[in-house]
Amino acid sequence: MNMRWDLDVLYTSFDSPECKQDWEELCDKIEALKQWAVENLQNTDDAVEKMEQYITQLTAILQKEYRLFSYAELTASVDAKNEKALQLSERIQDQAVEKVEPEVLFQKWLGTLSNLDELISQSGLLEEHRYFLQEIAEESKYMLSEKEEIILAKMKNTGSNAWTKLQEMLTSTLLVDITIDGEQKQLPLPVVRNMAFEKDADVRKQAYEAELASYKKIEESSAAALNGIKGEVITISKLRGYESALDKTLKDSRMDQETLDAMLTAMCESLPAFQRYFRKKAELLGHQSGLPFYDLFAPVGDADMRFTYQEARDFIVKHFSSFSQKLSDYAAKAFDNRWIDAEIREGKRGGAFCDNLHVVKESRIMANFTGSYSDVSTLGHELGHGYHGDCLVDEAFLNSDYPMPIAETASILCETIIANAALKEASSEEAFSILENDISGAAQVIVDIYSRFLFESELFARRENGSLSVKELNEIMLQAQKDAYGDGLDQSVLHPYMWVCKPHYYSADYNYYNFPYAFGLLFAKGLYAEYLKKGEAFVQQYDELLSVTGKKSVADVAAIMEVDVRSIDFWRNSLSLIEKDIDTFISLADAR
Repeated sequence: MNMRWDLDVLYTSFDSPECKQDWEELCDKIEALKQWAVENLQNTDDAVEKMEQYITQLTAILQKEYRLFSYAELTASVDAKNEKALQLSERIQDQAVEKVEPEVLFQKWLGTLSNLDELISQSGLLEEHRYFLQEIAEESKYMLSEKEEIILAKMKNTGSNAWTKLQEMLTSTLLVDITIDGEQKQLPLPVVRNMAFEKDADVRKQAYEAELASYKKIEESSAAALNGIKGEVITISKLRGYESALDKTLKDSRMDQETLDAMLTAMCESLPAFQRYFRKKAELLGHQSGLPFYDLFAPVGDADMRFTYQEARDFIVKHFSSFSQKLSDYAAKAFDNRWIDAEIREGKRGGAFCDNLHVVKESRIMANFTGSYSDVSTLGHELGHGYHGDCLVDEAFLNSDYPMPIAETASILCETIIANAALKEASSEEAFSILENDISGAAQVIVDIYSRFLFESELFARRENGSLSVKELNEIMLQAQKDAYGDGLDQSVLHPYMWVCKPHYYSADYNYYNFPYAFGLLFAKGLYAEYLKKGEAFVQQYDELLSVTGKKSVADVAAIMEVDVRSIDFWRNSLSLIEKDIDTFISLADAR
């Protein structure tokens, strides 16, 4: 099977007539919106008509912009030095600044409408966009003046956006010096990081040591990027009147502090169970002082679960059908129509992601496939994101953008579907490996994510007083790992540079992109428990839930499934499912 994606549905090249025409039309439409806003937002006369016109014009602009930007960013994600992709991406970001003036004018104008709800009810188009309008009206109180907003938008392109691009370039092009079978090689960072899943213990340890050594090449530049981004976030959050960067993130996530506190409390309560898992895994691998970081993802048991890309495709499509044929058909379409780029190669960024292209009713998935069961699980995860997008294709474009916590729900539910379906047909040895892999993934989403939350919280607290050195960043990361993993890990073999290799820290627009993963896992676990009770009736309800995630708060989305996310008991119940798996794993390990 072809392991590279096809982006022709967007454009055939950066020089294609369609790409050039869309760029010209984007510029023209933004200019027209600017003129319209100046001429029409001086008073509240004909408010319904003005809101309709704004939504229509903004939608047309964002669809053009998203199509162009996705093409540039997707291309750059697998070819970090592609100059045309980088140039277009930068041009779009520069041009996007021109939208700021009409957006600010409209948002401030909208905030003056005391009878907004009544006006919305007078129009079908406005009713469809009720949540969008109400949300930006509420956010208007955090807006600065028109001139200040324009200045901030322009400065961001030479500030946080530039730092983000630098970090992406550093990690995408970093070559790691490593000796394999007596031969000295230079390998891309994602290749070396993926060696953490290798069967050979010496390879895992060697890869870990080589990885840490390689960060010396980029640590100062990465620290500068991180300090620059977080410093900007702190400054702008204060200017806008947010209590903190976390306060802004929660508002952007359509989630409240009560929900976050309930979830974090339940997560902390569960840490001892995960630490028991880590200690048992360490024992199986012959370690006496807890699990060394380089063995976190080590396969256990004698089952050598390896997959070709074709086998991974068939495995996922088959097991998705145990949940719903619609989900299975979506996965088959994604594989067969080359919506996935899974090949590892130099210049390609590490990790995995999914970009839902609402404008063409498709998705594109990037992954780094080596053939491990974990890679299959990752593909399933990203296809879950894609399926979420598929459930939103008939929604208005402005209703297709959902908040971070809900973003991980469909993806993690798909992981759970694969793991549970695979367990049913696996041999006892394979079942043991699948169970361990599932727990390992959950541990990353609960324990490691908690360490990342602790790290980012401390980073923001210290960044208030000035830039942090590489030494300080390493120390904060090590302490966060010690606090989260406890005696489950060997305290002398941790990963001080986790802040370098995780791209989530390097976005000024998505701070604290850690707790949403925990939300997604636990919400999905709770939903899967409901699926086991309701069967087919659940599937239709679940698709409905995904379809409205762009126009409801987190609490209201959860309420569709009769879930109270502010209740600590909900989170405890979801975590108890994982704790039962841990107990099973330990029992099976003791019986070996």
